[in-house]
Amino acid sequence: MNNHPIRESFQKGLVFAIIVIFMMMTGFHLIAATLASKAFGVYVLRGSVPDVRFMGYIHILFGFWAGWSASSKTGRTSTRIFQGLAAGLITGAFVALFDLLLNFLILSGTDIREYLSALSIESMDYFLLNLRQMGILAHLGIYTATGLIGSALAVFLRSEPVQHRWQNLKSSISNFTTRINETLPPFILKFGKYLIYLVLLAVLVILPTKWGSYINFVIGLVGLYVIAGIGLNIVVGLSGQLVLGYAAFFAMGAYSVGLLNAPEPHNLMWGFWPAIVVAVLMAIAAAVVLGVPIMRLRGDYLAIVTLGFGEIIRILLKSDTLTNFTGGPRGLNDIHGPTLFGKPFTSDIDYVYLIFAFVALSIFIYNRLQDSRTGRAWLAIKEDPIAAQATGINLQKYKLLALIIGAAFAGLVGGISAARNQFTGPNDHSLMVSINVLSLVIVGGVNSIPGIIFGAFTLKGLPEILREVENYRQLAFGALLIIMMLMRPDGLWPSSRPKMEKGDYSQNGENITNDGGKNA
Repeated sequence: MNNHPIRESFQKGLVFAIIVIFMMMTGFHLIAATLASKAFGVYVLRGSVPDVRFMGYIHILFGFWAGWSASSKTGRTSTRIFQGLAAGLITGAFVALFDLLLNFLILSGTDIREYLSALSIESMDYFLLNLRQMGILAHLGIYTATGLIGSALAVFLRSEPVQHRWQNLKSSISNFTTRINETLPPFILKFGKYLIYLVLLAVLVILPTKWGSYINFVIGLVGLYVIAGIGLNIVVGLSGQLVLGYAAFFAMGAYSVGLLNAPEPHNLMWGFWPAIVVAVLMAIAAAVVLGVPIMRLRGDYLAIVTLGFGEIIRILLKSDTLTNFTGGPRGLNDIHGPTLFGKPFTSDIDYVYLIFAFVALSIFIYNRLQDSRTGRAWLAIKEDPIAAQATGINLQKYKLLALIIGAAFAGLVGGISAARNQFTGPNDHSLMVSINVLSLVIVGGVNSIPGIIFGAFTLKGLPEILREVENYRQLAFGALLIIMMLMRPDGLWPSSRPKMEKGDYSQNGENITNDGGKNA
């Protein structure tokens, strides 16, 4: 057995040990145990500590994960199982060393809160499974055993018989769906897509009436970020421009609706629908003002300039000098919402329907743009600006157009959000808003509408539902982005377009498929 798999197992074990120790030092082990208790249907009051068995489940999960990830996909079975065993043993050994320190702190009565505010004697004892010194042996045994089990399961599931059966199952499902499609009448094949849309519409109409107010609020928030993500994806995903000042366009839309539809400071009271049009136009105007002088920039330089623009807008809105015009640091209150056929929007259900409508409109516009000549020009600019310019594409024109359309989406979201919350202020449009939208596009999948929806739900919906992790949101963002870059660099639901564009072509122009066949 060479040293290479042993070294990799040691590295894997060390990484997982660091993660477990860091999780404990930040107090996140209590949150993880609380989430585990929820997964098993045991709800714990906020501020209470769940049963210690759930902390044991967290240790088992990390040990299993260490063994699974350390096991190679190829090689001798004994070597692959040994890799997982070694990784679990290394993880357990380092955690056990940390346990020695915890026991010393507990026995000496040291007030660890002076150094790490999230820790206490009770939380350290909980991490040790309430076993104190015996917790050292318990951790060593748990991680070693689960590392072995994880690697053995990985070897089994990756074995040739299991993979062969899995491929047969997928082929059977594919053949079954093909036979169903062949037996369907032509009417269903032609209009089946529209029937699915009709069913989906009925579901979206019925569900908000069944959900509670809080769930409707969360779904509405996710919908707003879906619209924003689609807009930013046009800028980042299609045209390849890294924009970090996207929150500035939010602010333009939100303050346009607020200034035109709030009693103070101007009492204009235009109504929501004219104000939302002005919001979109103001966001477009801001994009033109920003974009015209900087369209020759790209990469980090463009990101820095747009970041600065976003901060300038936020600081101006927060300035006392403009208090009489923008409301200053206090923001704008009592922003009136929309009315439709004389009926004012007074509940979360009304706003959920409004947001669903704009989400559908945004998806329609995006699909039309992506498949158009403009969308192909954006992709050409993103892939190779020099080659795109050589084919006659006006780089500045198309990049500015992408920024304008993306800003229009952001202005729309800002306007709806201000009316929905009946408030907008400078702190609602900070850099973190831009980072949130960019993160959901990356995590979900660039140029993928389902990916953006999944990303918005993952980064905005889950933290709202799982309020226990609210204090660790920034940590979760960073960890999730690192995990995504390592494990799924294309996102949760990658776009299918790059796969469609790939392929080897013979000299006579025929597409050579991976199975050796030819498609004309």
